[in-house]
Amino acid sequence: MSTTSDTVPKSAGGGVAKPIALSVNRGRDWSRTIWNVVIAGGLIASLVISWGPADMGSWISLFTDSSNMAQYLEGFSHPDFSEWHYYVQEMIVTVEIAVWGTFLSLILSIPFGILCARNMVPWWILHPCRRLMDFFRAIQEVVWAVLFVVAVGLGPFAGVMALFIHNTGIMAKLFSEAVEAIDPRPVEGIRSTGATRVQEVVFGVIPQVLPLWVSYTLYRFETNVRAATVLGIIGAGGIGQILFETVRGFYYGQTAAILIIIVVTVVMTDLLSQQLRRFVT
Repeated sequence: MSTTSDTVPKSAGGGVAKPIALSVNRGRDWSRTIWNVVIAGGLIASLVISWGPADMGSWISLFTDSSNMAQYLEGFSHPDFSEWHYYVQEMIVTVEIAVWGTFLSLILSIPFGILCARNMVPWWILHPCRRLMDFFRAIQEVVWAVLFVVAVGLGPFAGVMALFIHNTGIMAKLFSEAVEAIDPRPVEGIRSTGATRVQEVVFGVIPQVLPLWVSYTLYRFETNVRAATVLGIIGAGGIGQILFETVRGFYYGQTAAILIIIVVTVVMTDLLSQQLRRFVT
């Protein structure tokens, strides 16, 4: 029968060596830790400072005035679908606005997604393109829609242009971030064969980012369907204009019917996007 015993380290003089104390903080990046603490402190400070201006103290009214909310919501308990054909027709127009807005922005976002990527172009091209996309993205769709309503008149085309401009700024940023995260080795391999810059992008960059680009495009389409509903309120076509008129006229039954149609459309759009995303990626 064999026995085992723990081996005790011996010192040079034959005695028992003292265990070496290992510091758990050895190799720790203290600058990163301090920076994280500063960021967390800044976030907490911003929440505290903005509590008053944001009127967050009124949260108690959600409970004290709950009876008023219940009375208001009671009017939506009996949806009126008597004109559902008209509502569905306008909802289709809303989806068509989102389709064209997304399609046009996709066409422009592909080249700008390359031109806004730090690893693709020099700085004197990078920064002007990024600032232009910042400008497109900084102005909300509703503001763009107001400008285009003044320029081209009331109707769905103003909504298409509003989604087109704003969405281009967002998609170009998402596309460029995907390009900046690519593996450079395929591009370098293609470059070593004497390929042109365009061939490097077509055969080395786009195959790597295509799944992400498709996913971003489908996500923005879902967002544009909801945004197109809001644009109708200011005269940019679609079901939003009817929704605004029914709410303003206190036609709660018709408003409830329109909201149900909008929710069903958004859910169907989400399910369709999931299937397309699974098929493509």
